[in-house]
Amino acid sequence: MEVVTMAIGDITRINTNIGAFNALNSLRSIGQQLSASQLRLQTGKRINQASDDPAGFSIASKLTSRSRGLAVALDSVGTSINMFSIAEGSMQAIHDDLLDIRDLVLKATSDNMGTTERQTLDKRIADLTDEVTRLRNSTSFNGLNLLDGTFTNKNVLTGSETTDVSTVSISQDFSLASLGVTTASLAVDTVANASISLSRIDTALTSVRTSIQTVGSMSGRLQTMQANISSAITNTEAAKSRIMDADVAAEQVNSVRLQILQQLATAQLAQANSSPMQIMALFR
Repeated sequence: MEVVTMAIGDITRINTNIGAFNALNSLRSIGQQLSASQLRLQTGKRINQASDDPAGFSIASKLTSRSRGLAVALDSVGTSINMFSIAEGSMQAIHDDLLDIRDLVLKATSDNMGTTERQTLDKRIADLTDEVTRLRNSTSFNGLNLLDGTFTNKNVLTGSETTDVSTVSISQDFSLASLGVTTASLAVDTVANASISLSRIDTALTSVRTSIQTVGSMSGRLQTMQANISSAITNTEAAKSRIMDADVAAEQVNSVRLQILQQLATAQLAQANSSPMQIMALFR
């Protein structure tokens, strides 16, 4: 609170009304405090400009910057989670297609399959491998292919600073050649070839399962980061609130107190202004 120093005057001297000056200064000080109090009530903020609390304003500005940076990181992590969800969905679809191929190849290991039946199986296997290729080529996010083995060492912002990053990768190439299940390598024209093809399919399935597990693990890690960042934003905003926001209840009490003081100061000024007239009455 601003302290107003009062001068002591002689009430018998009328040329300079010290009492009126004191009352006026007090009234001005109370008016300034009341205006500031009412502004805090109107805005809900304890600090409306830097001059209200320079140190607090500086700290709150830093907290605002941190909070906004964390919000950007939260969006970045959320986007990455969505990206991994897309990748995992396509991986699961490829896994399901490979399981369907395995069922067909397994049928071909039976001696009771004729040439026509084996040709039909071969055609269905070719259709399924084409679908695997389509999934591998079409699964992308923001123009980046996720399943061709090129999505490696990508940075995800996980904090309010540029150094707060986490590296993620999907290194497995889901091409038929990389999985070892090209149409040519999945021959089912004989029982012997079907058995070899079955082994290749099982190897491919193991590889895909490993990739799904890896992506799921990274997605889970990102979800944990997401929760931590969200908590950090809440804590940062709470810290800023304690500095910037007004205690409305206390401010309302203070405003009423200042209004009463303003009325008293106004009455004091009126009384001080009447004192010279009372002195003049002695000479009538």
